[in-house]
Amino acid sequence: MEALLYSLLAGVSTVLGAVVIMVFGRPGPRLLSGLLGFAAGVMLAISFFDLLPEALEFGSMPTAALGFLLGAGVMYALDRFIPHAHVSSSHEVALESIPRAQALRKEMLRVGYLVFFGLALHNLPEGLAIGAGLEVSPELGLYVAIAIALHNIPEGIAVSGILRAGGLSAARVLLLTLVIGLMTPLGAGLGLLFFRIAPVFIAVGLGFAAGAMTYIASDELIPQSNKLNSHISIGGLIVGLLVVFIMTG
Repeated sequence: MEALLYSLLAGVSTVLGAVVIMVFGRPGPRLLSGLLGFAAGVMLAISFFDLLPEALEFGSMPTAALGFLLGAGVMYALDRFIPHAHVSSSHEVALESIPRAQALRKEMLRVGYLVFFGLALHNLPEGLAIGAGLEVSPELGLYVAIAIALHNIPEGIAVSGILRAGGLSAARVLLLTLVIGLMTPLGAGLGLLFFRIAPVFIAVGLGFAAGAMTYIASDELIPQSNKLNSHISIGGLIVGLLVVFIMTG
C-alpha cells in the first residue's frame, strides 16, 4: 500500500508543474536550473549511498551490477526511441511559438502529444524504483519518491508548456499531466509483483532503480540545468548531495 501511495504522490507532482504554468507562467531559467541541479544531486546520492549498498545486502555484486545496467539501459532505450521533454529547449520553443501562425500551433500540439506519450512510458520504471526502495525500508522508499517528485515537477512544466503553446485548454492539459503521473503507481504495482516472486528480484530491482536514476540525472537533469545556468546548477547539485548525505548519515 505504501508503494502505491508514495508512487502516486511522486507521479502527480507532474501536475504541479502544469499548475505552475497555469497560475504563474513559466518560472525563470535560474529557478529551473537550481531545481534540476538539486534533483540530480538527490538522485545520485540516493543511488550510490543507499540503493546500490542495499542491493549488495539483498544479493551479490553481479545481481546489483546487472540491475544497474538494466535500469540505465531501459532509460537509454526509452530516450532513444520515444520523444522526451527537455526543460530548457521546451522553455525556449514554447515562448517563441505562441504568437505564430495556426499551422505552427498545430505542429506544437502534435509534438506535445508525442512528449506526453514519451513521459508516460518514462514514468513506469520510476514507479519500479519507488517499489524497490520500499522493499528495503519506508524511509528509503520515501527518499526515492521525493527525488522522483522533484524530477517530475520540471517535466510537468515542460510538457504543459508545449501543450498550451499548441492551443490545448488548461483543463485538458491538467488531465493529460495527471495521466502521466498515474503511470508511476502503475509501475510500482508491477514491480511489487516481481519482488514477491523471489528475493533476488529485490536486489536486481534496487540496482535497476539506481541505474535508472543515475541515467536520468546524468543524461537529462545535469545537462539541462547547465544549459539554463551552470553555476546555479552546480550549487543545486551540491546541495542535493549534501541533503541526502545528512538525511542518511
